[in-house]
Amino acid sequence: MTNKDEAVIKKLGEMGEQIIKQVDKGEQPSVDLPVRALSNIYFDKKSRTIKLGDKTSARQFLNIAHTRKFMQTVLVASEIKKVIGQKATVSIRDLYYALKHTIEGTNENTFEEQGESDPIIEDIESSLNLLREELHLAASSKGVIAGNMTIKDGKDTIDLTRMGSGGWGVPSNVEPDKVEIKDIDAEYVLFIEKDAVWKRFNEDAFWKKHKCIIITGRGQPSRAERRFVQRLNHEHNLPVFALMDADPWGMYIYSVIKQGSISLSYSEEKLATPETKYIGLTVKDVETYKIPKEVTIKLNQLDAKRLKEMEGYEWFKKKEWQEEFQRMREKAVKLELEALSKKGIRFITEEYLPNKMKQKDFLP
Repeated sequence: MTNKDEAVIKKLGEMGEQIIKQVDKGEQPSVDLPVRALSNIYFDKKSRTIKLGDKTSARQFLNIAHTRKFMQTVLVASEIKKVIGQKATVSIRDLYYALKHTIEGTNENTFEEQGESDPIIEDIESSLNLLREELHLAASSKGVIAGNMTIKDGKDTIDLTRMGSGGWGVPSNVEPDKVEIKDIDAEYVLFIEKDAVWKRFNEDAFWKKHKCIIITGRGQPSRAERRFVQRLNHEHNLPVFALMDADPWGMYIYSVIKQGSISLSYSEEKLATPETKYIGLTVKDVETYKIPKEVTIKLNQLDAKRLKEMEGYEWFKKKEWQEEFQRMREKAVKLELEALSKKGIRFITEEYLPNKMKQKDFLP
């Protein structure tokens, strides 16, 4: 067992000991947890990440509104301690099923669905200031990566230039004690929103011609892709550029990579990469790159609503973003990366992106 594992077990043990002491003293058993609500979230200008504030609330066993969650919190903490003690890693789905049972003498189940256990895991993460991976919990692999880099994953040394058309699947846990970056020859990281577009860049060996690492989270990236990109930025000083659709959803994904997300505000210093720059599509590109207007898509009501919300976010207050949002609203259109294939299959890899990089046509 590693020193980190021992430290985590100690923290979980202290949580349990605190509850036992409360019972012994005749006090109401309770657990203090950070308030994970919008009212307790702020944008920290110093770290340039979204953070969780210092408000906490007590989850009490004898409060009928809290009892079920209190029971679930203790169950999840206990199971995590057991998993770490057995030097195992389980999926969050495994954890849910391991704990799901009917309470003796009742018709009450401890958990009805995974949607109940996942937030409890996040409560424990935030209260202990640990990542899920440090609790030996894993989610399904999602993202893929390629480039001139060699990594060591467990006992296996893997050359990411020889991963074929599918790339290397980013594992759930990419902490340095699990995935070691052995050798790297790249000048920047390109974070691509869509899997189909990533495949185009991989097939065209963009990473080789332009000496970069290409990665995708296949839509909203998981923690693993974000954490690994943060490591490439922090440990190897690689600039990070995000290639996204010109719509509120793609632009928000960019902001999650850069500043973090509201839902994971308690861990964003370990996941966000504030130095990321936006090199994705913009509405302005339609004229700049003479993209046929028939491939644009009209903004719908949901897009317009999301756009309005994003305009109010502190991290989108910069003049360049406000101008882009205004332009999108006035033109009432959005644009997908795949639309660039209208100009040629390899237009995006051979002209569009190289030109944007050369012109430093970024948004902050």
